[in-house]
Amino acid sequence: MIKQSLRCLQILGLLCLAGVWPAWMPQAQAHKASDAYVQLVVDGARITARWDVSLRDLDNVLKLDADEDGQINWGEVRTRWDDIQGLVWPRLQLDAGAAHCQPDPVRAKAELDDHNDGAYAVLHGAWQCDAVPHVLRLNYTLFADTDATHRGIVSIKAPLVGQPEAAPLSLVMAPDGGERRVVLAEPSAWQTFSEFWREGVSHIAGGVDHLLFLLVLLLPAVLRPAPPAGGGAVWLAAPAWPPVVADVLKVVTAFTLAHSITLSLAVWGWVSLPSRWVESAIAASVVLAALNNIWPVVRDGRWALTFAFGLIHGFGFAGALQDLGLRDAPLGWSLLGFNAGVESGQLAVVALFVPLAWWARGSAFYQRRVLGGGSALIALLAMLWLVERAADLSLGLPV
Repeated sequence: MIKQSLRCLQILGLLCLAGVWPAWMPQAQAHKASDAYVQLVVDGARITARWDVSLRDLDNVLKLDADEDGQINWGEVRTRWDDIQGLVWPRLQLDAGAAHCQPDPVRAKAELDDHNDGAYAVLHGAWQCDAVPHVLRLNYTLFADTDATHRGIVSIKAPLVGQPEAAPLSLVMAPDGGERRVVLAEPSAWQTFSEFWREGVSHIAGGVDHLLFLLVLLLPAVLRPAPPAGGGAVWLAAPAWPPVVADVLKVVTAFTLAHSITLSLAVWGWVSLPSRWVESAIAASVVLAALNNIWPVVRDGRWALTFAFGLIHGFGFAGALQDLGLRDAPLGWSLLGFNAGVESGQLAVVALFVPLAWWARGSAFYQRRVLGGGSALIALLAMLWLVERAADLSLGLPV
């Protein structure tokens, strides 16, 4: 028993070095991050706001599901509406500098809206300013104490001089990210690109299922399939470095191209799939890719399998961005920046993991414990994700 425990610790140790340890840390998300959507409209000296917050996230804090039946109904939301507003509105602080603004009470009316990942509470608010604001300072702290992965997707519509139809400014705010200063002017392409590049890196770092999928694809990259009469061995150590690099490039390129295609199709509104189907299919892709390392069905040409699964993952990447309305001009740069950030995060994982795997590829520890044992652990976790997502359950997984 002690020997088996030590082996498990060895596997987890290598996974940690490979950049996968965040998958086991508390409060990480299986896939769908916690997002809220804030729309600010500057109309002269008045600023109006609409704030969409997921009922799932609100329930984690306020326990809206009073009868604990696993469903939040309209009556449960309506009776707790004052509590919802009391939780949400103090978490957005707005300052317009010299154009001093005061909150302007708006009738508290309970309202819900459906997003691609479920029902959201819709809250409305306003500020009345002494003059037309030219600069806004925003401080966003929603769920700062309960969910480090939460993000506020903020869109600011402010008519500019000579440009009454200017596209919205967009930014992504973390609860602990501090104050953000926004100049009410048309954003440059570089500003928009860099903003969403950072969010893309953050998304892949917190997207545990995407990271594990990438990892199970990389695990056999430093090996080669054993011949049929290989004495029972499934994989053997790759004898040379160039073929390994070529295999990694094929796999990563296939994944990049595939998810870029479906990410673009989804955010531009040309293809739409139910979030529950997408999340379930992503979990299934991790299961199948991990099992292929243990009982190889696809040995050569793994890039083709990766491309097929990558199409599904692209819809997953699009889930957090679809509600932003990416058809607006600067949000085209947002899409490009987000995708580039995802690729940057993936390349960082590849650069860290592949040299370590190459160094250990010839050992029984790597071939049996890391490749075999690690793939089995990942397959088990992904199977539980699949059950959660397909049946719409919460198993309280340690992810």
